[in-house]
Amino acid sequence: MVGYNVQTAVDTKHHLIVAHVVTDDGIDRDQLTSMAKLARAEMAVDKLTAVADRGYYKSEEILACHEAEITVFVPKTVTSSATAHGRFGKEDFIYNAKTNEYRCPAGERLVWRFSTVKRGLKISKYWSSNCQQCSLKGSCTPGSQRRVTRWEHEAVLDEMQARLDHAPEMMRIRRQTVEHPFGTIKAWMGATHFLTRTIERVSTEMSLHVLAYNMKRVIKLLGSEAVMKAMRA
Repeated sequence: MVGYNVQTAVDTKHHLIVAHVVTDDGIDRDQLTSMAKLARAEMAVDKLTAVADRGYYKSEEILACHEAEITVFVPKTVTSSATAHGRFGKEDFIYNAKTNEYRCPAGERLVWRFSTVKRGLKISKYWSSNCQQCSLKGSCTPGSQRRVTRWEHEAVLDEMQARLDHAPEMMRIRRQTVEHPFGTIKAWMGATHFLTRTIERVSTEMSLHVLAYNMKRVIKLLGSEAVMKAMRA
């Protein structure tokens, strides 16, 4: 599917594709809220739980889902250079909302120092004045102090991570739900993938594939006679 990005939403109960969108945006992380809202509208429900892979992780999108009362499960993308080099990651620093400070692995307090705006996000920075004397400094930071940043709405991200920690099976459910229909459609499409050009025609082509998949799925669930009866009604 070179040149186009297909977003799909699949219900976990019947494994039917309830919504899909074709875009020419190759980045998934801007699509979480729009797809979740579209799936909720198509399913005609008030409450929705959306599960996505780590490619959809974006702070602003998770906040938007939270504000839209959509419960999301998205694993965090690990980009920390400290973790990559075997040092303590941010998850090793415990935040205390009452005192607005962090506690490091050595038990020291990282207090609020200042706030700034970065790429439109309000970020606060915390650090301790005792890093130079710390016996764990080599496992923490090569700099003079270990600084920890916190987004003003990071409590929403912490809440989602807590949900993931208590329901690790959600990502297994996502794989079982999404990979099969998408893999089946790609197998149907063959090596050439889309046969048409322009996003309007590709969207139509994808809609026909989704319709065919859902029809075969419904026939498997209900049987051909029940489907034919429903179509005649």
